[in-house]
Amino acid sequence: MNLLRTKSIEQSMADADEPGRKLKRSLSTWDLMIMGVAVAVGAGIFSVGAKAAANFAGPAVTVSFAIAAVTCALAIMCYAEFATAIPVAGSAYVFTYATMGEVLAWIIGWNLILELFTAAAVIAKYWGIYLSKVFALLGADVPAALSLGGVDLYWGAFLIVAIFTVLLVLGTKLSARVGNIFTLIKIAVVLFVIVVGFTYVKFENYSPFVPAAEPTGAGGTVDVLKQSFFGFLTGAAPAQYGTLGIFAGAALVFFAFIGFDVVATSAEEVKNPQKTLPRGIFGGLAVVTVLYILVSLALTGMVSYSELADTKNPTLTTAFEAVGDTSAAKVIAFGSLVGLTTVIMVLLMGLSRVVLAMSRDGLLPRSLSKTSEKRSTPARLQVICGAAVALVAGLTNVDLLEEMINIGTLSAFVMVSLGILVLRKKRPDLKPAFRVPFGKVLPVVSAVLCLYLMTNLAVETWIFFAIWLVIGIIIYFSYGQRHSRLNERFTEAKEAVNGRAEAAAAVTADDKTSDKTSDDEDEFSSATPR
Repeated sequence: MNLLRTKSIEQSMADADEPGRKLKRSLSTWDLMIMGVAVAVGAGIFSVGAKAAANFAGPAVTVSFAIAAVTCALAIMCYAEFATAIPVAGSAYVFTYATMGEVLAWIIGWNLILELFTAAAVIAKYWGIYLSKVFALLGADVPAALSLGGVDLYWGAFLIVAIFTVLLVLGTKLSARVGNIFTLIKIAVVLFVIVVGFTYVKFENYSPFVPAAEPTGAGGTVDVLKQSFFGFLTGAAPAQYGTLGIFAGAALVFFAFIGFDVVATSAEEVKNPQKTLPRGIFGGLAVVTVLYILVSLALTGMVSYSELADTKNPTLTTAFEAVGDTSAAKVIAFGSLVGLTTVIMVLLMGLSRVVLAMSRDGLLPRSLSKTSEKRSTPARLQVICGAAVALVAGLTNVDLLEEMINIGTLSAFVMVSLGILVLRKKRPDLKPAFRVPFGKVLPVVSAVLCLYLMTNLAVETWIFFAIWLVIGIIIYFSYGQRHSRLNERFTEAKEAVNGRAEAAAAVTADDKTSDKTSDDEDEFSSATPR
């Protein structure tokens, strides 16, 4: 049993062209760039920056965003090099399979499912909540959840997931066009909020830019579980602000950049991927980074970070209410709703593409990888993914697992960054259209930064992550390893080699028997009287 067996790039490309399991190339550079913005700029732009400023970094939250953006950019460079070398669906899972072996590829694929499924479910639930807020602003009392037999049903999650599941089944290009319209609307909303916000900026609110570190509580079990894993390992008391607060803020706001690994999962549906993928991914990342930094500057300039910290769940709306502009709440609520809409669409697509790639390889049931003849979309799989996301979002308290999204993404980023070094060593003959500059330096820096940001996530997140990995490993050894197509090929090749060896041995034995018979006959002839 060779757990580190790798799948060749040529085989990955061949599997992507298998009849009945192939996707249609229809996406352009513009589509990819908008897709990146669509999944990264959601309601988080109105809330995650406020939380990071209030609880971790203060006005230096802009530095947190810059650190998260640089970390993402380094990892995305590695993704771009991989994606132009292996332009098939599956993203980090496929890249790891080609470089580090099957068991690690399974773990990364399993983590990607964690990231995309949890993110889609969490955001679908929030979409329903924001929809109720928009109705409330319009004077209509529509509850976010309906009580059915003592269970709260978030009906909005079912609605939005169903709509985009249907669109994705009908075709990637069609869903991309719908997503483009929503994305342009939400960019306009964000720009409006930024412009209005800067009219209320007071420069004294930026001081101190990096607040002095201070303890967050008196200790205890709850504090230990909520503190960063880095603080737990080093024995440091739970604290906020200061230099470490900036990095803790970066780990939190990294949620804002998770969309770009999802874009890489669409590599198989991109026209001319060698040129289109790098341009689309980096163009989207640049737009998102600028928008987030401008929003965080407006936010921390409007109100003091300490005032945000006094609010239980601070958002950009908190800042506008503090300066007396309550009308902005309507714009922000509408922008949040529109922003979440496209995020859900891209996450649902990314989830189905990762599962598609894993099922093609037999690590998950092969029947899931079938695509429709008419539209070349994984219709059956998309419906299954949509139904699962809708059920979890609509019926469970999935928002408790928000940080699981970040740890799943960062673990994939670490493997992709290290995988580039392995790919270059194993396949120096490859000439990808994009290559990470400065040799081995940037991939190593990317892996280290991602790993460090992972350690800044809460201890309880690491505990949940460990449980998820154990479940994944059990599934792999009980199903995936035995049904792996690569395992079948290895077994067939081994049997063929053994068969040839046995045949050769049989021929040798026959020759020896023939020689012995001939010698016996000669001896008998010489011993017979004439």
